[in-house]
Amino acid sequence: MSVVTLTVSDDEADIRLDRWFRRHYPHLTQGALQKLCRTGQVRVDGKRADTATRLVPGQAVRVPPIPAAARPAPPPRPVLDDRLVREIRGMVLYSDAQVIVLNKPAGLAVQGGPGITHHVDGMLDALKENDDDPRPRLVHRIDRDTSGLLLLARTPGVAAKLAASFRGRDVRKTYWAVVVGRPTPASGVIDQPLARLGAGPGALTVVASRKDEDAAHALSEYEVLDAAGRRLSWLALSPLTGRTHQLRVHCEALGTPILGDPKYGGDKAHPEGFADRLHLHARSLDLPHPAGGRLQVSAELPTHMRETFRQLGFTAGATPAPRRS
Repeated sequence: MSVVTLTVSDDEADIRLDRWFRRHYPHLTQGALQKLCRTGQVRVDGKRADTATRLVPGQAVRVPPIPAAARPAPPPRPVLDDRLVREIRGMVLYSDAQVIVLNKPAGLAVQGGPGITHHVDGMLDALKENDDDPRPRLVHRIDRDTSGLLLLARTPGVAAKLAASFRGRDVRKTYWAVVVGRPTPASGVIDQPLARLGAGPGALTVVASRKDEDAAHALSEYEVLDAAGRRLSWLALSPLTGRTHQLRVHCEALGTPILGDPKYGGDKAHPEGFADRLHLHARSLDLPHPAGGRLQVSAELPTHMRETFRQLGFTAGATPAPRRS
């Protein structure tokens, strides 16, 4: 074993140092890496660095002797039948050498969990252009019951760049929702801290006091686009923070729960005469493209929301084609 120096590749731009080590030395624990950084054994361009340091292509990372670990055989690649391949490829709205954008149907989970065997993450191998390509990665997530846009990165480096854009709030996400009631005023910002109660599938997000030590800052913009009297309204929603179930709980906090919400809003969210499914759709994304410029993508409404729009006389108009500028 000896000291080695590795160069940060273009595909590793903006990745944290600990994530870089996890990629190159997956058996090295976070605690062990922190000790190596604390004692100055790990250096970036000859300087001490901590685990949160973000790397730039071309930088030299000094790696001290790290004992090899016995590595288990990699798990077999999942076998996707033709039906699953067609399903995931049918969701693709936009694809290039760096990113993929899907229109996820309502009811399909993004990742697996207890009792969930059918999910987007389990089908991503079908989106590789070549067998030797890295597996596309999820950049963000949307609820199982929410339909609409889901962003993927083709490589780990692209995933890091996109994640940095999300952290820096340089991504504009717009959701469409049908809510029960009509918010007053017709537009504004919901500034309401949220907290999580419980864990696992049964966990709930609830409105929290600003004094609550578990409260998380949460901001959402909203605008009424149309309304059927005061009975139901069509809203545009933009989350300015990324809390679990944020839009659903913020709409409930306004007194206008999202139509068909199975978890929030109580009986008020389930008036008769409409599809009893969550009416929340990730409509559009406007984000910096990793290769430069910006990418704008919009997704068609799901069938149950189109039917509700027809019943209420709401007109969504044509969905713009994906555009990179």
